Amino acid sequence: MTWIIDNIVEIIGTISGLLFLYLEIKQNKWLWPVGLLTSVMYIYVFFVAKLYADMSLQFYYVFISIYGWVLWSRGANKSDDQLPVVRLSRALFLTLFGASMLIYVFIAYILVNFTDASIPYWDAFTTALSIVATWMLARKILEQWLVWVVVNAVSMGLYIYKGLYPTTVLFFFYTVLALVGYLQWKKDMLRSQAISGN
Repeated sequence: MTWIIDNIVEIIGTISGLLFLYLEIKQNKWLWPVGLLTSVMYIYVFFVAKLYADMSLQFYYVFISIYGWVLWSRGANKSDDQLPVVRLSRALFLTLFGASMLIYVFIAYILVNFTDASIPYWDAFTTALSIVATWMLARKILEQWLVWVVVNAVSMGLYIYKGLYPTTVLFFFYTVLALVGYLQWKKDMLRSQAISGN
């Protein structure tokens, strides 16, 4: 009971994080307010664990949750009721890859030189990819799931190292369910394309 009380914020964040993932797989726009709640919980968790890049990422998630809510609520255009799943183009891949590298270098520099971050380079790596993947999620780009597989698997190792065991469990499910999400979104995308004749 004492452990639960001491870790209640992390436990709430873990539960809301799993709900977020379920709603994401189902392409339900309510994932965005649930994600906002999860982010608020993890601002505290990561601050205590001295994972400052991960903590800062949660502030970004608050704003991207609003952006995603607006996009998913209005659809692709005024005549659509749902934003369609799309594939990542080669040009956008190159742009996002470059953006990831720049974000990584910037975050790593800040963490190494201005904080007492315990694992700055790995923290910067997962944070940079998460920023890009969340933007891809807001645009409903299929391959965002593959980026999350990498981010979640690496994050699991970091959280084991930091002793954040409820969060480790969460990220284990995130890793597995990211593969499930990819397959589900791909199936939905192909079904929609068949119906529309594209």
